Amino acid sequence: MNNKPLLLLAIALLMFAQIAQTLYSPALGDISRAFGVGPQAAAQTLSVYFLAFSFGVVTWGRVCDRIGRRPTMLTGLAIYAAACVIGLSVRSFNGLLLAQAVAAFGAAVGSVVTQTLLRDRFHGAELAQVFSLVGMALAASPAIGLFSGAGLVHGFGYRGVLGALLLIATALWLWSWRALPETRPSARHSVGLLDTLGRMLRDVGIWRSALWIAAFNVALFSYYSLGPFLFERLGLSGAAFGYSGVILALGSGFGAWLNQRLLRRGCHALQLIRLAAICALLGGLGVWRLQDSGAFVLPMLLVVLAFGMAIPNILGSALVNYADRLGTAGALLGLLYYLLIGVGLMLAGWAQALGETLMACSGVALLLTFKADKSNV
Repeated sequence: MNNKPLLLLAIALLMFAQIAQTLYSPALGDISRAFGVGPQAAAQTLSVYFLAFSFGVVTWGRVCDRIGRRPTMLTGLAIYAAACVIGLSVRSFNGLLLAQAVAAFGAAVGSVVTQTLLRDRFHGAELAQVFSLVGMALAASPAIGLFSGAGLVHGFGYRGVLGALLLIATALWLWSWRALPETRPSARHSVGLLDTLGRMLRDVGIWRSALWIAAFNVALFSYYSLGPFLFERLGLSGAAFGYSGVILALGSGFGAWLNQRLLRRGCHALQLIRLAAICALLGGLGVWRLQDSGAFVLPMLLVVLAFGMAIPNILGSALVNYADRLGTAGALLGLLYYLLIGVGLMLAGWAQALGETLMACSGVALLLTFKADKSNV
């Protein structure tokens, strides 16, 4: 079976979920000015996005087990496009937050359903390799999002970003309508949501995976949330913030490439996650020491390298014990870690302290590696 077309579409859908977040980041300064709100309030749009995203994940994951992967994907993308239209017409900051919440709910379909269909088609070591390949492709997302977002904001303000996201969502809906296969297994049994939830809440490995994913994501996205205002404080332009995404993409891409090479050489997932946590901790320390200079972007390379290395290993092994209920289990895992990400970004937005946030996140991730059992990762 030729899985290349499916992989290409899956990568595009996963990139959309990430680009939808990073493309929006350069617009925070313009939103702050357009609606007369402070940096803390503007930064909370990303927090609202992640919290709503988490509820979208559990909804779409459950729905795709019931009605199939393909119709679920088409419905979520349609909701996202409608939310962009609403966002283009609102005149109040609260209205924009509501549009962001609806958009995030729809965008979640690109994450949970895509991961589910990949788990439908690939298993074991092959799945880890697929997630690593996806990670290398996703490394371009921050560069595309930040660079394109900065140009759109410069030319059209935050509405330019929303217009671009509307076009992307529409194009992906058409591509999915034409090419997305139905991968849900034909032989299914009824999976209870509460039964699965209870089982996962008692699973220490699930909690560890959720905390790992949240820690690395909060470290990465705290830069997108706090970076625009840090650049402003240093007298640097919004365009410079956009260009920084290109540098960070190189770090993320190298991390995913290095992860793939080390996996082929027989390194265990837990070893790679621990190495990633150490890199992120060193990067956070460097950002803290250089936060009064634009050079703080350089140690951020270690943070995004850690993200590219750790996330494929965590996602590839998190649900090995839930093969009979991948959509539902993936949804509940996503709900858990996106709630943690949302709370973490709220705290980061309130503190406005990038270096300290990075060190805290990487410290948590590193401590968790010493509590983990190799056989369960």
